[in-house]
Amino acid sequence: MLTAITRAVSPAIADCLLTYMDREPIDAHKAATQHEAYCALLKELGVSVVCLPADPECPDSVFVEDIAVVADEVAVLARMHDPARAPEVEKIAETIGGYRPLERIEEPGTLEGGDVIRVGRTFFVGLSTRTNAEGAHQLKAILEPHGYQVKTVAVTGCLHLSTGASHVGDGLMLVNPNWVDSTAFTRCEYPALRVLNVPDDEPWAANTMLVRDTVVMPAGFPKTCAMLERHDRTVRTVDISELMKAEAGLTCMRKLFEADTAAARKLAEAQAPTARA
Repeated sequence: MLTAITRAVSPAIADCLLTYMDREPIDAHKAATQHEAYCALLKELGVSVVCLPADPECPDSVFVEDIAVVADEVAVLARMHDPARAPEVEKIAETIGGYRPLERIEEPGTLEGGDVIRVGRTFFVGLSTRTNAEGAHQLKAILEPHGYQVKTVAVTGCLHLSTGASHVGDGLMLVNPNWVDSTAFTRCEYPALRVLNVPDDEPWAANTMLVRDTVVMPAGFPKTCAMLERHDRTVRTVDISELMKAEAGLTCMRKLFEADTAAARKLAEAQAPTARA
């Protein structure tokens, strides 16, 4: 069962960390409403959504993608670049551990899940301001014994690798080449990947979310949407404009993976009353 772990928007989201964007006012209620619509779309697309309650102590806690890397056999808990985000990892570790055995990135490594893109049995790891070479090396040491490849990608000008690149199916990568070294994908022998560049005037459009055969992208990027449709992609859009003020992308607000049906149902049922409280 395709499963997404999410967390409701913190009422303190206006105090989120920012790296490449200027701070502007964030309406927490509007952000929460957009996040609810985001989760509803995931459910509409057949995803089992586990929504954890909002955490007022952690402004960035809606960005659950960062806290772990989930492979089929194991989940690797992140070590966040900013110590202020470390509690987010511990608060979600038990939930992730309900699906996979856990490993950890250890000091001096840093690695955030937003810097990791999986394509088949290959994990691409962005070397960014949030993830360092030691973190990538530790992830490689954990995943390679399970039969995965781990390859690094240079990231400049954006927060995470997934900010500037995403897999949109059938070996096609959507990329902002001004932010991400796209040659890392074309040099890859397996899988053989092709690169499609976003229009220059839609730089934030490269962060999309592949759900089965549907590419979900943020509303407001009509050129990229039309380009993907010309490449025979089914595209759905959702408005996350308020969340994007917190340097958010579509992928950073869910931890998406295949889960055992019984385990997924049990955790979804256990979290539902809490999430509604």
